[in-house]
Amino acid sequence: MSTVGIMSMQRIWNYGSSLQAYALRRLIEGLDDAHRVSYVDYRPGETLIEAARPRGGRVGRTLAKLREYNTPDVRLIDRWRFVNHKRHYARRYFPPLGLPLQPNHDLDLDVQVIGSDEVFNCVQANTNVGYSRDLFGHGSPAGRLVSYAGSFGNTTWERIAAAGIRDELAEDFARFDVISVRDENSAGIVEALTGTRPAVHVDPALAYDFLGRESRIPAGRLFPGRYLIVYGYSGRLTAAENRELRRHADQLGAAILTFGGVQPCGDRFIDCGPLELLAYFRDAEAVVTDTFHGTIFSLINHVPFASLVRPSVGGGYGNEEKLGFLLDTFGLSGRRLTEPGRLASLLAEPIDFDSVDRILQRERGRTLDYLTSAIGVNPAS
Repeated sequence: MSTVGIMSMQRIWNYGSSLQAYALRRLIEGLDDAHRVSYVDYRPGETLIEAARPRGGRVGRTLAKLREYNTPDVRLIDRWRFVNHKRHYARRYFPPLGLPLQPNHDLDLDVQVIGSDEVFNCVQANTNVGYSRDLFGHGSPAGRLVSYAGSFGNTTWERIAAAGIRDELAEDFARFDVISVRDENSAGIVEALTGTRPAVHVDPALAYDFLGRESRIPAGRLFPGRYLIVYGYSGRLTAAENRELRRHADQLGAAILTFGGVQPCGDRFIDCGPLELLAYFRDAEAVVTDTFHGTIFSLINHVPFASLVRPSVGGGYGNEEKLGFLLDTFGLSGRRLTEPGRLASLLAEPIDFDSVDRILQRERGRTLDYLTSAIGVNPAS
C-alpha cells in the first residue's frame, strides 16, 4: 500500500481551509484503495513583509487578532460566541474531518501532495504561515512531489521579486514532478519561475461532490425562519455594506446569520461544524460574502449570492486574484457587488446554475484525470 500525504492549510481555524483539505483527501481516497492518505504539516517560516509584522511575533499577532475580534459593534453574546468558536475550533471540528489534533511532520511518503488553498502565499504577514519552504517541497524526502490547485493568494510576481526569493522558488518548483494551481495569478508566477505553464484546476471544495457524497450534512433545516447569510471576516464589511444588508433583510423579513466572523448587521453569529455549515448555505435565501470559499459554498448549493472582491493594499488582505478568477471561470463576474446600493437588485438577478453545473462537471473530470496521473493510481471502477 502506497502512502500519500497532503500538506495544506488544514490547521487554519477556518471553514474553507478545513473543507478544502477534507475534500482533497476524499478525492484521493476515491481514486483507488491501494494507498493510505494522511495529512502532513509544514513548519511556519519568517514573514517577509517587514512593515506588516505584528509587534511581538506570534503572541503579538494573537493579541492583534483579539483586538480585531472586538472591533465590530456587535452584541456581547455574539462576540462571546465568536471567541469560543475560535478557541474550540480545533478540538471540536478537526476530529470529525479526520485531522489529528497533533501536527504530523513525517514526510517519508510515496507521494506528497501540496495544496490546495493559499499554500504558495509566501509574501504575507501571517506568522502562522510566513515564508515556509516546506510548502514548496524544499528538502522533502517523498518519492514523488506534486501539487493540486495551490494558490499564491495575493502574493504577486512583483512582491516575490521585491522579497528577493525568485531563485529559491525556482529551485524548489524544479523538484516537482507535476504542478497544479487554481488561479491565473498563480499560473503566471509558476510559468515565470519554471518556463512551463502549470495546469489550472478548481478548488477541492468544488471538485468534490459534497452534496452527493456526504451523508453527514444534515438533511433538515437548522434555522426555522427565513435568513440571509453573511460569510466573511470580522469587521471587513464597510458601514455602508452593513447598513444595506440590514435594510435588505428587513425588507425581506429575514434574519441575518453570520458565519466565520461577526458583523454589525447580524442578528446571530452561528458556531457550527464545517459540514453543518453547508446545510445552512443550502437553506439560505441568499449569501453575501467577501471570501473565496463562501462563494464556492454558494455555488455548490445553488444559492443567490453577491461577492465582495477586495484589492490588496500595502501587503494586507486582498482576494482579487483568487476570487475574481473563480467568478470568471464560472461566467459569474457579474456577481461582484461593487456598490452597496446594488445589493437587492444583484441578489434578485437569476443565476444560470445549469451552466455552472456543466462547467463544474467538466472541471471535476479534469481533476480526477489529473490526480490519477499525478499520484499514479488507477481510477476506481
